[in-house]
Amino acid sequence: MKNLHALPDNLPVPLDDGACDHLLGSRIPSHALAATSGCSVDLSAVTETLVIYFHPMMGRPDSLPLVGWNEIPGARGCTPQSCAFRDHHAELTQLRARVFGVSSQSAEEQREAHARLHLPFELLSDAQLSLAGAWQLPTFEYAASKRIKRLTVIAIDGVVRKVFYPVFPPDKNAGEVMAWLKIHPH
Repeated sequence: MKNLHALPDNLPVPLDDGACDHLLGSRIPSHALAATSGCSVDLSAVTETLVIYFHPMMGRPDSLPLVGWNEIPGARGCTPQSCAFRDHHAELTQLRARVFGVSSQSAEEQREAHARLHLPFELLSDAQLSLAGAWQLPTFEYAASKRIKRLTVIAIDGVVRKVFYPVFPPDKNAGEVMAWLKIHPH
């Protein structure tokens, strides 16, 4: 069995390729995404301060390791990132932020991860890459599937105020988000 909660020491560090430079100051596009609750969520309609972390794909402990996944800069670490947001959820709520995780995985795959990791926030499926395409988010291909590169945005009143890209190491992202929210009260 593989340990999805630990990050290997030798992961390649992703570089900022400028693929998210256009997001700061942009509005969240209107797209309904399937949520782990069974409902759909349109992030553009949420009036609270949003923390939206996009991640490529959460692995499953009962599946074989993904060949070459660790060698893709920024790919590994979806479970540690999600668990860090879970572990800091109460603090993020005190900072008046609402957290969502988004990936191109199916709603069914996300429901499994949501239950297994005991996440107190929704995971959203952008399986058709409708939001990623409308927002021109960076993607990469793996095993004939398009995956969203790891990034996190903070949006206030539907407008992006902060972009974390690239996110590395992913398990430290929740702490970076909290630090930014403390300095920039809303």
